[in-house]
Amino acid sequence: MRLLAEWFPEFAQKFDKVDSLYSEKRMIDEITYQFICFALSIKNRSKPCLLKHSQGAMKAGATLQELAYIMALAFRESAGGDDCWTHDALGNVLLSFWQALSQSYTALPEVTQT
Repeated sequence: MRLLAEWFPEFAQKFDKVDSLYSEKRMIDEITYQFICFALSIKNRSKPCLLKHSQGAMKAGATLQELAYIMALAFRESAGGDDCWTHDALGNVLLSFWQALSQSYTALPEVTQT
């Protein structure tokens, strides 16, 4: 967002309006909102957002133990999602590559798709 604010401020300002709308229409409590944003910050690898939402969660009453749980949950779900995506996106490509290699090198083990 920092580059957008610098290079395309009109667009970045629209996000402020969206944030205001989220605030006005929020259907969940503050701590739940902060937990969701904290988890998304981890997945999106946004340090400023991570700091903002961890502090926001603490101000809303979260404990370090709860933040650690949310962090572990984000790590676990990301690992599963990343694994599934990688398998679906690259599985056949890597399988074909491995099979081509195995024909060239008899020492490589045979691989079958699961």
